[in-house]
Amino acid sequence: MITSALPAARARNGKTAALDESITAWALAARCGDADAVAQFVGALHRDVQCYVAQLCGDPQAVDDLAQDTFLRALGSLHLFEGRSSARSWLLSIARRAVIDSYRYAAARPRLSDVADWQLAVELAQPCDLPGFDDGIALLDLLAALPEERREAFVLTQLLGLRYDEVAEVGDCAIGTVRSRVARARATLIDLLEQAETTEKSAAKSAALAV
Repeated sequence: MITSALPAARARNGKTAALDESITAWALAARCGDADAVAQFVGALHRDVQCYVAQLCGDPQAVDDLAQDTFLRALGSLHLFEGRSSARSWLLSIARRAVIDSYRYAAARPRLSDVADWQLAVELAQPCDLPGFDDGIALLDLLAALPEERREAFVLTQLLGLRYDEVAEVGDCAIGTVRSRVARARATLIDLLEQAETTEKSAAKSAALAV
């Protein structure tokens, strides 16, 4: 059941909080020209940025370019970062703006791809030990059934480990809105998982009777 995965997600959130403190410290040190801190900052968040822009953008070929653009913007703006929020949420806010700007730029040009590649975010971020997803029931398939805003909130909190207030900052919305989206996404996923498990059991039973 997906519900059994939630305590594990909370445990990961605790580790993420500790890592966020280090990442924020690296960002602040990078402001002063510490090259090692810059490398640590970029290395620690590169995967998260790729996951997030992949979840947002509609062009799978653009993920690496958007991630690079995000870090170029961030490194150029580090002098403005004062550590009032975590460096992770600050960087993901920049990533969101980079994706929005890419949409605006692409609006006047032909689309090369209409295939949304947010699935890449889940493939990169999904823990290997998620209970309930080891019997052929793909998390990707279940998340595909969620509305985009709920899917984004769920991916950010449950897979990338951001706090609700950080997701609210990234998405420029109220924290209550984030909580509602995650709760509704969780409820939908539980229902879909239960339906999938019931279908699999029925199919297995029918196959056994047919033998």
